Amino acid sequence: MKISQKGLYALQSMMMLARRYNQGAIRIRDIAYEEDLPEKFLELILLEMKNARMVESVRGAKGGYQLRRSPDEITLAEIIRLVDGPLAPFGDAEQLRTLIDRDPEHRSLYQVFLDVRDAAAKILESTTLADIMSGKRTGSSKAKKGKKRSEATILPLVVHGGMGRRDQE
Repeated sequence: MKISQKGLYALQSMMMLARRYNQGAIRIRDIAYEEDLPEKFLELILLEMKNARMVESVRGAKGGYQLRRSPDEITLAEIIRLVDGPLAPFGDAEQLRTLIDRDPEHRSLYQVFLDVRDAAAKILESTTLADIMSGKRTGSSKAKKGKKRSEATILPLVVHGGMGRRDQE
C-alpha cells in the first residue's frame, strides 16, 4: 500500500477537523497554517472530501469546513481509498484474487499480497479519526513512553509521490 502526499495531507486535515469537532467551521487558511499544508492543494482535497460527504462547507464570515459526521464514524480506510484508491500494491482485492486464480505458478506470491492487503485494510477500516485523536491506535511498536518517533523516520515509510513541504525540509 502506498499513501501519496495528497493522501497524507487529507489525513492530516481530517485529523485537525476531528480535533475541532463541534467547535464550528474552520477556515482553510487556518487548517493550512496549523497543519503546515499548502493552502491551494488543501482546497482541492477538502472539495473532494465535501463531495464524498465527509466534510461540509459553511459560508460567511465564520465560514470554513467542518466534519459532516462524527470522528468515530470516519475511518482511515475511507479517507485513503477516496484520495489514493485501493489499499493493495497491485490494485484491489478482486484483482489480486483474479491473479491468484489465473497464475498458478505465482499463486503463493499473490496470496501473500492479498494477505498483506487484507491485514492493512482491517487495521485501516477499524481505526477511526476518534481512535487516532484518543491515542487508541499507537501502532504495533512498543515505543517507550515519552519517546516519540520522529516524522523523518515515519514519513519515508508511507509516503510516495510529489515533493510536499515536509519533503523539502
